[in-house]
Amino acid sequence: MTDDTDQKILQLLKQDSRISNADLAEQVGLSSSSCWRRVRALEDSGAIRNYSVVLDDEKIGLGFQVLVHVQLTRHDPEQLQDFISAVGRKQEVRDCYATTGQSDYHLFVCCSDLNAYNRFLENFLFRLPAVASAQSNVVLRAVKHQDKVVKPKR
Repeated sequence: MTDDTDQKILQLLKQDSRISNADLAEQVGLSSSSCWRRVRALEDSGAIRNYSVVLDDEKIGLGFQVLVHVQLTRHDPEQLQDFISAVGRKQEVRDCYATTGQSDYHLFVCCSDLNAYNRFLENFLFRLPAVASAQSNVVLRAVKHQDKVVKPKR
């Protein structure tokens, strides 16, 4: 269970995981040592799982983004595990969620362009035995990403 101070720490770390402990402590009104102990406790409890880098996909040549809704042929445990393992190894797949509803899985896929996405479908996704069908929705623009509202480009 976290208190208000822990929530402030988490929010600040979500905004900038590279913030110094001294700056974090100052912004939440704690001593550096007390703040460090709270962050360590949040890490030890699993509330903070890891620290990561958020990439600007467009600047690294991966501006073509697609949400892919995947239906499986059946839920055979072996085929399902093969699907999950294959998707986990594929760099183009940024996120994968098992869901309820019409689709069994939702993938967030980043590629350089439409041709690269077609290669992803034809050479990878459609070759997985567990995949019955996939519906693609091209991302037109991000409105909110990882708790940040994305300002439109002009």
